[in-house]
Amino acid sequence: MEKNSLNILIGGEAGQGLVTLSQILTRAIVRAGYHIIVTQSYQSRIRGGHNSYTLRLCPDEIMAPREGLDIVVALNKETVELHSPELKPHGIVVLDEALDIKNADHITVPFNSLTSDKFWNASAVGVVSGILGLDESVVVRTASDFFAKHAPDSTEENIKSLVAGRNWMKGRATGFQKLKQPEPGNGRLMINGNEAIALGALSAGMKAMCFYPMTPATSIAITICEHAEKMGVIAEQAEDEISAINMAIGASFCGSPSLVPTSGGGFSLMAEGLSLAGMTETPVVIALAQRPGPSTGLPTRTEQGDLEFALHAGHGEFPRAVFAPGSVDECFRLTRKAFEIADKFRIPTIIMTDQFLADCYCASDPFTMDELDPINACDPEVSPDEPFLTYRITATGVSPRLFPGLSHECVVAHSAHELVIADSDEHTEKGHLTEDLSVRVRMVDKRNRKNDGLKRHIVDPTFCGNSDPDLLLVCWGSTRGAVHEACDELREMGLRAAYVHLSQVWPIDEDSVAGILRAAKEIVSVESNSTAQFARLLRRETGYRIERNVLRYDGLPMTPEFIIEKIGLGSRNV
Repeated sequence: MEKNSLNILIGGEAGQGLVTLSQILTRAIVRAGYHIIVTQSYQSRIRGGHNSYTLRLCPDEIMAPREGLDIVVALNKETVELHSPELKPHGIVVLDEALDIKNADHITVPFNSLTSDKFWNASAVGVVSGILGLDESVVVRTASDFFAKHAPDSTEENIKSLVAGRNWMKGRATGFQKLKQPEPGNGRLMINGNEAIALGALSAGMKAMCFYPMTPATSIAITICEHAEKMGVIAEQAEDEISAINMAIGASFCGSPSLVPTSGGGFSLMAEGLSLAGMTETPVVIALAQRPGPSTGLPTRTEQGDLEFALHAGHGEFPRAVFAPGSVDECFRLTRKAFEIADKFRIPTIIMTDQFLADCYCASDPFTMDELDPINACDPEVSPDEPFLTYRITATGVSPRLFPGLSHECVVAHSAHELVIADSDEHTEKGHLTEDLSVRVRMVDKRNRKNDGLKRHIVDPTFCGNSDPDLLLVCWGSTRGAVHEACDELREMGLRAAYVHLSQVWPIDEDSVAGILRAAKEIVSVESNSTAQFARLLRRETGYRIERNVLRYDGLPMTPEFIIEKIGLGSRNV
């Protein structure tokens, strides 16, 4: 059974101040102690076009968006027309009386008599927070903090408008069933996936971030830029994605751990640079925020359509690691892991998210650094008694590392004139170009030996549910939350159900995954693409063919209801 939660949709045109209203209300809800999942839907234009912000709140932990709406806050008529059909039986619509829409279930608010047009949104925060029964002091304090940062000159007027909306709502019966009061918030963060990736990169010691703006990855770069000066990070907007990845590779070659945030179209342009990192054995981290393609596709919607592209992008054969976080917390931790693996094995690594997870806010406990090892790019094992070989052939495939032109404190015994030579052609151990075919074979084998080490550092799959299940749901990346809640409901329906989620999709420990698949009577893959890319990958690596798939590719995020319906159990009372 679905948890006791509420769905609130705030809708209007871009430019109407929807984000301000939504951000203040959501922050107040988090401070009040509720858990949240936020889904944002916006069109690819600066102004106009229908945008919406859907907030699910619950006193207990939740992991996924749900279908159906309890409250619709309509900034225009289009929102009422589009979303009224999604209202639950006791749902309500909050709108301005000036919209002149008559309906007994609507709360028509005389905003023009409460405040001026400029402060309409603040007044709406007061109305909705009153409907929810949020503590007024929490809401006012949250709004004060927000406006002090974003509009300090109008903070007082905004707070007056908020209180006016709150007072107007007092004593008005709505017939609306309020949620139980949660425990206090205890300092939870309101944070989305992109912000968590940015913080993970900063915590890993990233010193260079190169990018060209592309939705939905841009806010990773924006978040890093906000902290760049304080953290000693060089943040560079390049003229295009080709330049961005090549600049990042250059920075990393000189000793600065580097990140490149992008989306599918930008990643396409980076494919040659990815191969350059593979050949020069230069660590670089790419954050790939997926959106529906091909070409421009649906630039502000969500999909998991780039998995096979990420696995095979770049010409030639070279090791890589690909991570796919399933939650905001994993966005932080796996970004750190990506930097750690990139540096340890001198390879490119990729973090795969999508528009849903990139923009999805949740209430997260603060990230702790106590259990995280420091990431150090220098190599203390370089010997001053031997000539330095950039591509020394080793048993692990990983060569010692020096930074060009520098006498680093960890290798201070080396003279400052020690040459660090690299080449994008096939090369000798020293780094010089070669066409000696026997050297070619040794160098390919050297690079490929890194795969053995990579497999010893694979992030374990997450298994949850009944052992030896009758039904096993298989998922990767951002679909984890929806699969988790769907699995809970399936067990309540009497099914022995479980799920396995992979947050590292390459390399895969085929033996452990095959063991999980072998124990299930029936397996269903859940993916946000049209061709079951992950199921195909599992068949290639484990030999198991998954016959049934739940596939969503309409640009909307996966939900528990969608999964249960597609499995064929949607008509059951869940």
